[in-house]
Amino acid sequence: MRAGAGLLAILMATGCSAAAADREKEAAVVPTAAVGITPENGAQGLAPELPIMIAAAGGTLKSVTAEAKGKPVAGMFSADRTRWRSARPMTPGTDYTVTAVAVNAAGKTTETRSVFSTQKAAKTFDVQTILPNKETTGLTVGVGMPIMITFDHDVTDRVSLEKNLEVYASKPIQGAWHWFDNRRVTFRPKEYWPAHTKVRLVARLAGVRGGDGMYGTKDYVRDFTIGRSQISHADTGTHYMKVVRDGKVIRNMPISAGMGGQMKYFTTSGIHLAMDRELVTVMTSPGIGPGSPGYYQTTVYDTVRISDTGEYVHGAPWSVGDQGNSNVSHGCVNVSPANAKWFRTNTLIGDPIVISGSPRPLDPTNGWGHWQESWKQWLKWSRLRGASTEPL
Repeated sequence: MRAGAGLLAILMATGCSAAAADREKEAAVVPTAAVGITPENGAQGLAPELPIMIAAAGGTLKSVTAEAKGKPVAGMFSADRTRWRSARPMTPGTDYTVTAVAVNAAGKTTETRSVFSTQKAAKTFDVQTILPNKETTGLTVGVGMPIMITFDHDVTDRVSLEKNLEVYASKPIQGAWHWFDNRRVTFRPKEYWPAHTKVRLVARLAGVRGGDGMYGTKDYVRDFTIGRSQISHADTGTHYMKVVRDGKVIRNMPISAGMGGQMKYFTTSGIHLAMDRELVTVMTSPGIGPGSPGYYQTTVYDTVRISDTGEYVHGAPWSVGDQGNSNVSHGCVNVSPANAKWFRTNTLIGDPIVISGSPRPLDPTNGWGHWQESWKQWLKWSRLRGASTEPL
């Protein structure tokens, strides 16, 4: 070997060794990634409404494992994977184990573990009813159908509840929740639902704070479908009711509405919803007992209830001669037996029935008169001022 070549080989070998040493030195000075977990290890009696949060400094989060009662706790990473947050609040009276692994720029990992527990709930709340449901309304409903939830206890943390009530729709719409009192909250679109929309309610209530020391017990999911669009327009002045399906008049039937005289004998004007359909209904004069003037008890057939104050669209063979020209009822919408049967058969719960021409307005709390409130009025009783649907 020539001397020059040998020297070059020695220099190259020396250079490679020096570069490797430099790399090792650089790797040695890269700081270890630090991980912080909240709640901290050993914490007890924590408020369940708090989330679990993890942050990494000097590196990124390689993995996060969170468990409660042997089940994984869902969460999400930030875009740069330096933070992680649980997807929902913790559950009362539950032990949690969280393990986070972070990695620094040199590929060195750091594992941090935290074990903690939440306080037990002083009391719990649950859902008493959700409408629509299969038993009461059926799961294919009209375009005016609201989502109505009733709780079994008063809930005062309305913000917490609304944040965890999610509505998904195949045809997204603008809508909002509305509190009528501490037990009843209702979701209504700004406009009627689009026909043939699939809707899903997800009520994530397990562990959700409903008030001081009170938490929800479990989650609920309710799927239903909006049917064809059918809106009926009854005019107490012209004595006719038009049934409009998907924009076309499919029936125009003579009616007889409330006779008036006393306000309670006027049919209420406004946007009613079909609340129930019955083959047979026994109607009794409200607030008037047997033997008193004005008392009546009548059996009627093929009825569609439209309010909580005894208003129905129903068959009335005794008033057929007045239907189309006079108002003679105690407040119901009278139609012929044939029209009543057709209307009951062709009506979905939640179909709008709009009545006009009466001096007595429908109250928004009378039955499902929720469309009586303007959108501005509706939002006044929504804590979040709107909750547009997510794509389904």
